[in-house]
Amino acid sequence: MSETKASPLLVIGAGIAGVTAALEAAEMGSEVVLVEREPAIGGRVLRINNYFPKLCPPSCGMEINTRRVERNPRIRVLTSARVTAAEKKGAGWSVTITRDPAYVTDACTACGDCDQACETLVSDPHNLGLSEAKAIRLPHLNAWPNRYHFDREAVGDEEARRIADACTIGAVDLDAAATTETIEVGAVVVATGWHPYPIENLEDLGGGKIQDVIANVHMERMASPAGPTGGRIVCPSTNEAPKKVAFVQCAGSRDVNHLNYCSGVCCLASLKQATYVKEQLPDAEVTMYYIDRRTPGRNEDFLLKVAAMEGVKLVKGKVGRIEQENGSIKLHVEDVENVRIIEVEPDLVVLATGMVPNAADDDLALFTRKDDEGFVLDDLDSGVTVAGVARRPEDVAASVRDATGAAARAVIAAGGRA
Repeated sequence: MSETKASPLLVIGAGIAGVTAALEAAEMGSEVVLVEREPAIGGRVLRINNYFPKLCPPSCGMEINTRRVERNPRIRVLTSARVTAAEKKGAGWSVTITRDPAYVTDACTACGDCDQACETLVSDPHNLGLSEAKAIRLPHLNAWPNRYHFDREAVGDEEARRIADACTIGAVDLDAAATTETIEVGAVVVATGWHPYPIENLEDLGGGKIQDVIANVHMERMASPAGPTGGRIVCPSTNEAPKKVAFVQCAGSRDVNHLNYCSGVCCLASLKQATYVKEQLPDAEVTMYYIDRRTPGRNEDFLLKVAAMEGVKLVKGKVGRIEQENGSIKLHVEDVENVRIIEVEPDLVVLATGMVPNAADDDLALFTRKDDEGFVLDDLDSGVTVAGVARRPEDVAASVRDATGAAARAVIAAGGRA
């Protein structure tokens, strides 16, 4: 008696949650198709300077995972790809996947010859637009697949031809076109991740208007040795080290005009970033303005450690307005404990902006079950399960645990329909 082969699982998103879900499912014996919209896997985690709570570089943990992905024949990875249609079909799904034109083919060895022939610079998405990069480049130092990416639309035909001619193995294809394919899958793991709440929406806090008011995600890139400043924490307006740094919590979060919810990780992220500042600039004054300090469980120990650092203050108070006067930044703060309004003048302000699920504005059929904030809900009857920040705001460790559970639920769902 022959067995019916189970349909593969589809994992949408190859950040830490999607990669974990794909690996767990594949190592349980399932075939997996892993779809990622960016040219390399890893997602937001690889834009972090250090993991919390160990405070070690994320490239270490992700390198282990990418090696596991590379060596697992059950995982098919599609980068620069997105799901453009999905239809319920029987017990599973019929899904259409569109891939961007592969101007750089799988033959690429990342030798860099094409980079030398490229003159055009573009905004670097890995550094969140804080710096520029060549139009043809390795997406970042730890990119996997280890293959160059070409922003073809940014380059004129003559320069594009020079770039293609510089590749001695013919891995640059100027005639590449988008491709589509339709696959049948037994279950789906939605791991589409998140993006930071736009700082430009926070005009009352100087977002997008004052150069030395940055977001917490910008601080991560600034502190990274591979970031736009080579790891130096500076005021963008002067490129000089700040003497006073203010962290503003709940910047747009827990606010009916922006995000109604708490993103859960922002307090710990700011405390972590305070250690970045003190390690690099020990004489700097660091002040964190908060509504509530949310560091549950063992994380309370980290809070107490940072709060005890010399030159670090935690002030219970809501920052209502940030403005710039005569070149100086001025924060208007409700000092709750002393029942007064105070004004302070830091050199650099870091807004703790919240996490917005990428699925919030996506009307794809797979995402029809969402809560009011755009977070995706499991639909096990339809074989759809959710992992990581697509489900709720989570840190890296929680996303990994969540993805493991999502993979198990998806395997059971697909196996039950084999």
